[in-house]
Amino acid sequence: MPSNWSKGYTKETHSSVRKISDTMKKRKIDNFAGWRNKMKAAGIIPSDYPEFVKNGDLAELIGVILGDGHLSGFPRTEELTIFSNANNAGFIKRYSGLLEQIFGKRPYIAKTSWSNCVRIRVYQKEIQKRLQIPFSPRGKKTIKIPRWILNKKSYMIRYLRGLYEAEGSFCVHKPTATYKFLFSNKNSSMLNNVFRLMRRLGFHPHRDDSRVQLSRKEEVYQALKTLQFRQY
Repeated sequence: MPSNWSKGYTKETHSSVRKISDTMKKRKIDNFAGWRNKMKAAGIIPSDYPEFVKNGDLAELIGVILGDGHLSGFPRTEELTIFSNANNAGFIKRYSGLLEQIFGKRPYIAKTSWSNCVRIRVYQKEIQKRLQIPFSPRGKKTIKIPRWILNKKSYMIRYLRGLYEAEGSFCVHKPTATYKFLFSNKNSSMLNNVFRLMRRLGFHPHRDDSRVQLSRKEEVYQALKTLQFRQY
């Protein structure tokens, strides 16, 4: 192969580049140490990672990550991925935009070759520490709502919006006058968090082992409006 055969490829898009990356990782070879130090000195790569600004955008991003995100740690960086149905252009645009705004870098966006799924991904250090959410998998872990979110109603709404955009659904069956606004998840603490916050917002949900549900027509439409569900 020519010396520049890998130009334009990453380990996400070319199997040979991934193989090289994995081999260097096993041998503990940091081929970019000199370049990285030079970029830090020039201010192009940050040398430290301050806390994220605690606002509604961060609250919503945390919610969508807890629902449809995956967070992994590596020796020199961390990887955050949000998954989306490839047909949901509004979701992809909204949450790739939030990632770029909060992390200060454009996320990698690509459709998987084996499913109708799009990955929205960023690499950066100390993501877990700054977001204060557990690494994946989180299925059996206890998820706590950050105190700063609980202290402000608008942050609670944005947090719930992220969760519902990831794991929520709305359905109507007019012949039986059935209306449902659902949040589904296998993590019991997540279900408790959503149930608790919806009650704090004045709704009357009920829950079982896999979902939190609103069934009153008026409350369903009020919740859709409050959370701006699927409004991109």
